[in-house]
Amino acid sequence: MLYFARGSESDNLGPDALREGLFAALDALGRRNKVLAVPPDFTRSHSFAGPLTCLAREYYNERMTDILPALGTHSPMTARQLDTMFPGIPHDLFREHDWRKGIVTLGEVPAEYVREQTGGVVDFPWPAQVDHLLTDGGFDLILSIGQVVPHEVIGMANYNKNIFVGTGAVDGINKSHFIGAAYGMERIMGRADNPVRRILNYASDHFAQHLPIVYVQTVVARDDDGRLRVCGLYIGDDVECFMLAAELSLKVNFSMLDKPLQKVVVYLDPEEFKSTWLGNKSIYRTRMALADDGELIVLAPGVKEFGEDAEIDRLIRAYGYAGTPATMAALEKSDELKANLGAAAHLIHGSSEGRFKITYCPGHLTREEIEGAGFVYGELDAMTARYNPEKLKDGYNRLDDGEEIFYISNPALGLWAHRERFG
Repeated sequence: MLYFARGSESDNLGPDALREGLFAALDALGRRNKVLAVPPDFTRSHSFAGPLTCLAREYYNERMTDILPALGTHSPMTARQLDTMFPGIPHDLFREHDWRKGIVTLGEVPAEYVREQTGGVVDFPWPAQVDHLLTDGGFDLILSIGQVVPHEVIGMANYNKNIFVGTGAVDGINKSHFIGAAYGMERIMGRADNPVRRILNYASDHFAQHLPIVYVQTVVARDDDGRLRVCGLYIGDDVECFMLAAELSLKVNFSMLDKPLQKVVVYLDPEEFKSTWLGNKSIYRTRMALADDGELIVLAPGVKEFGEDAEIDRLIRAYGYAGTPATMAALEKSDELKANLGAAAHLIHGSSEGRFKITYCPGHLTREEIEGAGFVYGELDAMTARYNPEKLKDGYNRLDDGEEIFYISNPALGLWAHRERFG
């Protein structure tokens, strides 16, 4: 059922409009006595999920007893991040999701269904797993809050991904990421309907109907002056609110280019991107825009590690972003990669497959570490002096010496492609 829907390319839903829309939807739900909020973590701070969580807390007050940030595989939020994203909410309301412990398996999507949806690329069953708090907490409302935006693993982020991946477990997260990688991210990105999403929808329909989940979905646009605005808010308990949000997101977050790009410069905000696990959105979201033999330059002042999880960090260092054939060959021989299919998927996602050059300019990793992972090392200070984020505008820029580049100030907010690569 759809409880609230408002959005267009030109809409600008400020604080009052968000309050009005959210409160109207919550009024329509009727009284709830024990509420769990599941917002994203700080890596999705641009989603406006923080203000919406604060509004939901205001509405329910002491009846919102728990908040579970959908960490997935990410690092736990710090006190400073909690205060920045959820100002005024007491820290003792927050629970820490652990993707390796405290997990409940709701059911298993059959291997035959997975094989059918992927065209035979993958044929293992997929476990629908969630944090035990969702099933054991006695909640009569679970508010899943987040942003719908193009995504490399599942085409368009959020909806039940926030539940099955954001509060999911090792097996479910790893296999969902691998399904997307094996099927081909370029066949998935920007598409609301795809094999990975259908598998999660199967799980919602067959195993999660007893959970009182209501989805609060935003669509966020970036204006020419760099300001962010909520242009869509969709609230409901089924796929309809997601499909409406995805339709609008494709209009405001997807840039279709007339020609491939020879040089792209992406800036990674150090407050948001501290690992290549996250920072490689610079690769995922631009790969369909880059020309053969083009170059992607990643300015990454906050990047200090490869994986946010210690074991995944080790695996990335060990195997590197070597491309699909090398990763699949290593997978055949390596029990540790077989046990971490999400890491294998990430290694595929983070490679250009030899088609374009990736120059990574980290703030805290050495040349040896970057080159060992399969990237070209770039010296951050020198590259920042030449491609100064404070002087560049999003989109095409021509430098003083005549060089033309395409600049992206935050890769998490969109998807870029040229027509020949997005069929």
